Amino acid sequence: MMELPVKLPKVIQFALTLMAMLLLAMMAYRLFFFFHYKPINKAFSGSMMLMGLRYDLRVVSVIGLSVFILFSIFKPFTYLKRQKLFVVLLTIVFFIFLLFYGGDFYYYDYLKQRLSAAVLNFAQDAAISAKMMWQTYPLIKIAVLIIVMLALFVLYIKKLFANISNATTVVRRKPRIIFSIVFVLLTAIAIFGKVGQYPLRWSDAFSLSDDFKANASLNPFQSFFSSMSYKNVSYDIKKVKESYLLMADYLNVKDKNEETLNFNRSYSSAADTSLQPNVVVVICESFSAYKSSMFGNKLNPTPYFNEMCNKGVFFERCFTPAFGTARGVWATLTGVPDVHEPKTASRNPAAVDQHVIMNEFNGYEKFYFLGGSATWANIRGLLTNNITGLKIYEEEDFKARKVDVWGISDKNLFLEANKILAQQTKPFVTIIQTADNHRPYTIPQEDLNEFKKVEYPLDTLKKYGFDDNAQLNAFRYTDFCFAKFIEAAKKEKYFSNTIFVFVGDHGLRGDAGSLFPQSFTKQGILAEHVPLLFYAPQLLQPKRIAAPASQMDIFPSVAYLANRTFTNTALGINLFDTTNKKSRYAFIADPDMRTIGVVSNDYYCVRNLNTNVVEFVSVVNNEVVPANAKTDSLKKIMLATTEAFYTTGKYLLFNNKKKVQ
Repeated sequence: MMELPVKLPKVIQFALTLMAMLLLAMMAYRLFFFFHYKPINKAFSGSMMLMGLRYDLRVVSVIGLSVFILFSIFKPFTYLKRQKLFVVLLTIVFFIFLLFYGGDFYYYDYLKQRLSAAVLNFAQDAAISAKMMWQTYPLIKIAVLIIVMLALFVLYIKKLFANISNATTVVRRKPRIIFSIVFVLLTAIAIFGKVGQYPLRWSDAFSLSDDFKANASLNPFQSFFSSMSYKNVSYDIKKVKESYLLMADYLNVKDKNEETLNFNRSYSSAADTSLQPNVVVVICESFSAYKSSMFGNKLNPTPYFNEMCNKGVFFERCFTPAFGTARGVWATLTGVPDVHEPKTASRNPAAVDQHVIMNEFNGYEKFYFLGGSATWANIRGLLTNNITGLKIYEEEDFKARKVDVWGISDKNLFLEANKILAQQTKPFVTIIQTADNHRPYTIPQEDLNEFKKVEYPLDTLKKYGFDDNAQLNAFRYTDFCFAKFIEAAKKEKYFSNTIFVFVGDHGLRGDAGSLFPQSFTKQGILAEHVPLLFYAPQLLQPKRIAAPASQMDIFPSVAYLANRTFTNTALGINLFDTTNKKSRYAFIADPDMRTIGVVSNDYYCVRNLNTNVVEFVSVVNNEVVPANAKTDSLKKIMLATTEAFYTTGKYLLFNNKKKVQ
């Protein structure tokens, strides 16, 4: 029996001893798991064990804190008869431990995935699942082993109760209170898992940048409960196959295969591949099209960006595939629409493995800059698990101080990113994610001498799409930050050989008034309508394009412009492909409105997932679409395309895996 060096209150002694025993058992299992399942030539990882220790500490701390609270209430060391009840309860807890760990071991053996809540779906075919397990695994031996381990645990707990109960040391009231406070605080910290704004999450495991090590660092409790909200998230393979030919034809897939559902399109540059322009993609927070200057907003909130659009390739009909920052980042990086429900795909451990074109910029340095933390929405897992050699810069990596919950200001984010990019000797591909155009709409005091706030009456603000002056000034501050970034970049050597891409992460709902056709307001697509600009004054000829575009198209397009050889496995297309004469669509799946649809040059076809009501409206004027053979045919095609995007998107969330290196 472990002897503690300090005489602690009996309740804490018991809790700590039990926690230590469970922690050792969990770490021993991780070692066994690693060496049993590790790929050939996979070296042992100390970082994997340390990360695993953090996850295990979280679980044992929950148990230890629960023991502390229950023992403090029911006092089993004062009323000894109550110890029998706790022996039973703790044995049940240990039995659950054994079920989770045993299930995890064989679940990985079966699916090469850590135990997830999806295992509960097997209960829907319980008889078949039970028969498969009986025929595949030594269930009798497993049952005997569990019984033996439970018996040993009962003996251990009884012995632990006896040893601590027989101790004569009495801890006085004041030290007991101090020890109790310290114990609660330490276990609470261990449960939170890290120092910072966000708790320890499953995605932190993927900072190890190795699928197997990341999986080995998790424990079955973490992986199971992290996926609990997603146990019923899936796709209908029959519908996917029914939509395959339509989707594959739209994407120009050459090697069509309805059985393997091949969406791969490989591209080799016809240009000189020694020409390696840099790429900087700026994902702009809440950069709503109708609020900006490019579409005639009389308050002129973005004059600098408007001038940039006049000197770049500006897509005026870009729509995000969904509403929300996490969904926008997901679509931009993966080329797959985030049609995941109820929460975003980035939060689902089963969807973390994605093929990302950014990863195929071979020979390029890769950066991701954001003013806050990449732990937000578990985006870190998506980034580090799929982009080799990615360098992430977040709030603690910058000299500038945080200004609010979102981290440092966008101006300082841009300027610090510019300094790092200016030092590069190799070509680079970079993402910069802004945040200031978001409540609480912070404009740093340091900028108020140069950036002048404006004020308008409420009726004027409402007329041009703004809720209040704070929102308007935050939007204007975004333009101020763009100007600071581009003007600083122009002074650096990298500027002339860089393609800058600016896109909103999402739009905002509201009333566009007469700025746009009524369908933008009535059908709610203002929430997804964003500016998309490719800006490279010395590389691209200025052009304004009215054809639909999507966030999903960004990386296929910049990979083409950067003369890269790459494989596209997702739903984005190359917006600069002049050989593709097919009608272009922008897919929208609004998670709040529960609608799915596609936008064409002239129309928006949308279906409500709750009511199945289909609307077919103009996006060029306010006229009612006439019902005739031509429009009925277009409506049918667009509805089928909507369903194809939706079903294929759900499939690719779990089947767009990166290539094994």
